[in-house]
Amino acid sequence: MTSERPGGTVKLGQHEIARIGYGAMQLEHVDTAAAGAVLHRAVELGINHLDTASFYGHTTVNGHIRAALHPYPDDLVIVSKVGARRVDAPVPLALAQRPEQLREQVHLDLTSLGLEQVPVVNLRRADQGPGLIAEGDDIVPLDDQLAELIALRNEGLIGAIGLSNISTDQLEQALPAGIVCVQNAYSLLDRSSEPQLQLCAANGIAWIPYFPLGSAFDQIPSPTEHPAVQETAARLGASPAAVCLAWILAHDEHTALIPGTRSVAHLEDNLRAAATHLDPEALAKLDAIAV
Repeated sequence: MTSERPGGTVKLGQHEIARIGYGAMQLEHVDTAAAGAVLHRAVELGINHLDTASFYGHTTVNGHIRAALHPYPDDLVIVSKVGARRVDAPVPLALAQRPEQLREQVHLDLTSLGLEQVPVVNLRRADQGPGLIAEGDDIVPLDDQLAELIALRNEGLIGAIGLSNISTDQLEQALPAGIVCVQNAYSLLDRSSEPQLQLCAANGIAWIPYFPLGSAFDQIPSPTEHPAVQETAARLGASPAAVCLAWILAHDEHTALIPGTRSVAHLEDNLRAAATHLDPEALAKLDAIAV
């Protein structure tokens, strides 16, 4: 086991996490043995930041994490997400935005992960895409949600509060609650959340982008296909994916990544972004990509 953290470290509330962590969502689609292999390898490689949610399967992913890693290393930071629930329907997710539903999801995490406290819980808002958009009873004031999460934190059931899929105004509104991280869609090709990134940087909040390499599910293009990325990768002898991830890390020091995979080989490839040095020529070319 290595003592080094991939990509260095960044502060996530009171925790020091690797700048390249692991998003566990794809483990929903593998068995316990295959999930265990990926999780054990992630920890061996110095990853101490796992991102999960009770609605990744009917707590399937949480169960894989518990089976592989419990009792957990003292420095392992498991981050979960609330705001949706798993349903048996053609669309397997439904929103669960009301305060009592957020509390229910936290208890699901505690039980399925075998934790007394979830270190960080992200509130996933649903005011806009990608994904489900709130309607009717699922439209809940942010302050009501924050009040419930603050109560859960005061009770010791969660350690800290994060936000996901939020606007600049919402982030400013939530700052007094003590936000430790923000997860928004962000990549070389999609920098629409740059104002939120800069607000996070100014307040010492970890920026943890999702879809850094695009997403087929939401028909979001991958920056790996961009000519500037491919030219830079060829010149540096790196993969296009490593170049895209390395750009995000170089762009702001408050950033941490949680690329997901169900493959040990792909996990190891993602971590090569930590060793991909973008020289001034590369940074200038990538910074100039039209967005």
